[in-house]
Amino acid sequence: MDRLAFNAAVAMTEQSLSRQMSVNELANATTTGFKRSFEAAMRTVAVEGSGLKTRFQPQTFAEDYISMKGGPVLATGNDLDVAMSGSTVLGVTAMDGTLAFTRRGDLRVNANGALENSSGVLVRGSNGGAITIPPGVRVTIRSDGTVWGSDPAQPLTTPPLQIGALMLRDASQTPLQRRPDGLFMVAAADVGTDITPGPVAPNLTAGALEGSNVNSLSVMVKLMDQSRSFEQQVNLIKESKTCDESGATMMKAS
Repeated sequence: MDRLAFNAAVAMTEQSLSRQMSVNELANATTTGFKRSFEAAMRTVAVEGSGLKTRFQPQTFAEDYISMKGGPVLATGNDLDVAMSGSTVLGVTAMDGTLAFTRRGDLRVNANGALENSSGVLVRGSNGGAITIPPGVRVTIRSDGTVWGSDPAQPLTTPPLQIGALMLRDASQTPLQRRPDGLFMVAAADVGTDITPGPVAPNLTAGALEGSNVNSLSVMVKLMDQSRSFEQQVNLIKESKTCDESGATMMKAS
């Protein structure tokens, strides 16, 4: 009975990681450009150490690779909003100064005239540096990531001038994982590693934002399943206690 209670307690502990993943996804169901990444499953592993070699216990096996499945694209009409298509990601400068990637395309111009997204990280240009927007210039972004500016005071027939180009990368052949700050990085590589160009030309949709690719309904169903599994493990521990008490009663001298 002790083994039964032990296995049930270990399973409850291991399942806590899966519950945390599900709660994290549900909390980001409305976050712009959020990509689900966690996949977890239970497996049985041998217990190392002294004792019999027949001891096994459940253990959670988790993978943290970004799912590039697209989310809903919502038209906003804002010239600085962009929605990356396919497996396209946007290069940004993280708070620690290293290169990182994101799918968040709600861009804006900060007080220093540099282009950043709403989380406050600077957007990188194709040359690796920041993109500076001249004062008073109206900015438009094309599907290939080029940034163009026009002076509202000039006649409408005046052609816009190219200010720069966004650092866009195709991640269709490169697995990505999440950094502690929520940005993306190349999996199994040093922080700041650039993405090797893929076979698909990066592109985006201007004047739109991509929503989260989390399916709230499926996450809720998963949470309900995890709750029932937790309850089942608790009942196993209670039943093992009852069986032990019943056995102890039978062994008492009459």
